[in-house]
Amino acid sequence: MLQHKTFFKAVIFDLDGTLINSLQDIADSMNRVLVSKGFKSHDCEAYRYFVGRGLRVLVGRTLLEEQRTEENISDLYTGLVNDYKENCLGNTVLYQGISELLDALKTTPLKLAILSNKADEITQKITNDLLAQWPFDIILGSKAELPRKPDPTSALLISQKLGISPDEILYVGDTGIDMNTAVAAGMYPVGVSWGFRTKEELMENGAKAIIDKPIELLELLNLA
Repeated sequence: MLQHKTFFKAVIFDLDGTLINSLQDIADSMNRVLVSKGFKSHDCEAYRYFVGRGLRVLVGRTLLEEQRTEENISDLYTGLVNDYKENCLGNTVLYQGISELLDALKTTPLKLAILSNKADEITQKITNDLLAQWPFDIILGSKAELPRKPDPTSALLISQKLGISPDEILYVGDTGIDMNTAVAAGMYPVGVSWGFRTKEELMENGAKAIIDKPIELLELLNLA
């Protein structure tokens, strides 16, 4: 299935839409805050396209253009972070097949990492709860000093910390943002079809492979 690279030393996973289905909790938190401030709420499905670039961008996407003032966005963002910190694990679960995939990967010498545009504090809270049993070498969420994906800075930082060349890293995600990040970092972009976006978006943004079930990743890694 691989056209060029046949041996990888590490895998970087996106978090939301790739390892975990967090859409309901994100939607519920944002909707609670919107309604409390007198703004319109949205169906959960709409959040598939609101998410991806961090919570502050998410806030702006939920508002009408004329409502997107700095004051509104800052106020809603503060409310969202506070609400979501308390409720980020209410309905969030691992996608079916992720446990089996990670069980298989932890028996290999591969290095494993997570890179999310979600605030680092919340990223750490969720992964500590849902993913603590697997040996991730690095878990990195959004930090003020690092630009968010699709900027490749964070992905390259992970590469540097792991001591592994970018072209020896397979990058797994569910959005065009993830594929853009992988391409920009010189990593091998793999899209997942079970996440928040479409196969078409993944292909258009540089995915070299798309998998429909987590366990299929083992084939790309020559482990199946």
